[in-house]
Order: sequence, then structure tokens, then C-alpha cells
Amino acid sequence: MVLLHFVDLDPRLTALHRLGGFSVLRTGEVPGRRLPTLDRAYGPGRPGVQGDALASRVRRVAGALRTSEARVAASVAQQGLAARLWSVALGCAALYGAVPDLAPRLLRWDPGGSAPDDLWLTTVRPLPADAATIADLVLHGHLEPLAAALRSRHRLAPGLLRGNAASALAGAARELDRWGHRNGRTDVAARAGSLARELLADPLLAGTGTLTGTAFRRRSCCLYYRVPGGGLCGDCCLVRPPRSSPRAPSG
Repeated sequence: MVLLHFVDLDPRLTALHRLGGFSVLRTGEVPGRRLPTLDRAYGPGRPGVQGDALASRVRRVAGALRTSEARVAASVAQQGLAARLWSVALGCAALYGAVPDLAPRLLRWDPGGSAPDDLWLTTVRPLPADAATIADLVLHGHLEPLAAALRSRHRLAPGLLRGNAASALAGAARELDRWGHRNGRTDVAARAGSLARELLADPLLAGTGTLTGTAFRRRSCCLYYRVPGGGLCGDCCLVRPPRSSPRAPSG
């Protein structure tokens, strides 16, 4: 039985600051700026129209990666946002014993920002920290509409995007496991691992890869090897980058 270390879900989610990186989430309205909410970003694509936040993000990532392949940038962008959302949800669940409502209409996003994605939660409303709630918030609330929006714009296989979501989840849990063991919080490590295992069994993620301890081996490729100097990710299904394949395995 895992005993949770309960802390009040404070309006600034300050407990997440100690985790750093992908887990930190700023709260309240964005001072001096009017950033789009994620529900708007997941809306219908408007190619070439100013204000298409998702298209702007893909272009931003493509520039950072120095790739001319929009689908590669789209894959990396999706995995980056997935990692942010999973990290926040698992971090809150493990540290607070509660998660904030992460509804897309409550999250503002800077598509032109650097990695990790810049997110602002406008209202902090606590919800239960169980796997079903987290799946509803992240997997169904964000990653399903995000995948649909990207597939409407780019040639991306469903298996690739599902694999990205699973890889990001496993990576978030692995970072919490490392943090927990470094800081004498084995309860955090145990809680994150337990939630990750439950979430990976969700029908949308089941079969995307194999979790052994904290190590995940996916059954699809995120296309990162096509980035100049990219190579293979640590959990890739490939043993070596294809030399002349025009398309990567996508699951």
C-alpha cells in the first residue's frame, strides 16, 4: 500500500517548483499578454492564417530542430507538450495527492516559446489524483484532440502519436522516480510508477510499448532520427537509424 504525503493544493502549485523542468506550472492570468488557450489550439486548422497556434508551434519546433519536414517537427512538438502535461499531472498526484483541473480551456500556451512548453493554468481547481481522472484530463482531454488536430494538418500515423504519448508518460514517471530516490521521497517514486502502469493500460496506450521497471521500449518511432544530427531516442523501437527509408515505422 502506498501512503501519500498530502499537501494542500495551493493556488500557485509551489510544490512543483522543487521538481523543476517539465513539471513546473505557472498559475493565474498571464501578465501583459493574451496567450491562446489549448482548446483553441486544438481547433480546426487554418493554414497560412495568422493566429493558428498549433501551426505556429510546429514552425517554431522545425526552426529549432533545423528540419524542413513539418511532420517531424509536429511529432516532436506533440511529444513535448505531452511530456509537460503528464509531468504536471503525475507531479501533483505524487506530491499533493490531488491534481488540478487541466481542462484545455483553463490552460494558456505560448506556441512561440522555447522547450519545455510554456503553460499557464488560469484557475486551480483540485480533483482526485487517481489514474482514471488523470486519463480523462490528459489523455482524453488533451492528447486525443491534439492528435486529431495534428493528423488533419500532417501525415502522421495514429500509432506514432500514441507511441509519443506513452513515451512521454513513461519519461515523466521515470523523472519522478529519480527525484524521489534522490530526495528520500520513495513514496513519490512509488506513486508515480503505480499511476504510470495504470495509465499505460488504458485502451488508447495499451500495446504502445513495454515498461520494465522505469525503462520503456516503444513499438513505434517518433521520427527524431530524421532531424539533422538527431539519431535514435533511448526508447526507440529501432536498433539503428534507417539509411535511405523515405518513411519511418510509425506503429
